[in-house]
Amino acid sequence: MGMPSKLIDLLNQGKVRYEVIHHPEAFTAQELSAIEHVKGKHHAKVVIVKANGSQLMAVLPADHRVDLEKFNKATGRRTALATEADFKSLFPDCAVGTMPPFGTLYNVATYVDQSLIEDDFIVFEAGTHTDAIKMSYPDYARLANPQVADFAVKLH
Repeated sequence: MGMPSKLIDLLNQGKVRYEVIHHPEAFTAQELSAIEHVKGKHHAKVVIVKANGSQLMAVLPADHRVDLEKFNKATGRRTALATEADFKSLFPDCAVGTMPPFGTLYNVATYVDQSLIEDDFIVFEAGTHTDAIKMSYPDYARLANPQVADFAVKLH
């Protein structure tokens, strides 16, 4: 399975500069950050959250975790972390757990933690366990149009 063509199409049609990073197989955002020598605060990981029967995409730094109490306040809904079984079918062109942070490509509302907006660039998984994309945060925000909220806490 390669990178989702609709992701590459979105980036190209949006006329943004990005870099594709090929790397050894990685299964967690923390592993990917270490392999790519990118600080966890620059690696944007995706966590899928359930809310009243729908799925929401939470985008946050790899060295943070979703605080569900804060996420509930941000969304105005009661939420819970989704399981792979809950969201696997939403992302048929991605390996499980490698969804790019563009919920609009999959009809999923996207929330980004405010700590990411301070970064000049982000790196995120691109639909496979061996590909990532590096791009400017302002370009990401323009294309993804996420809701910005305070819902992540730094891991210890």
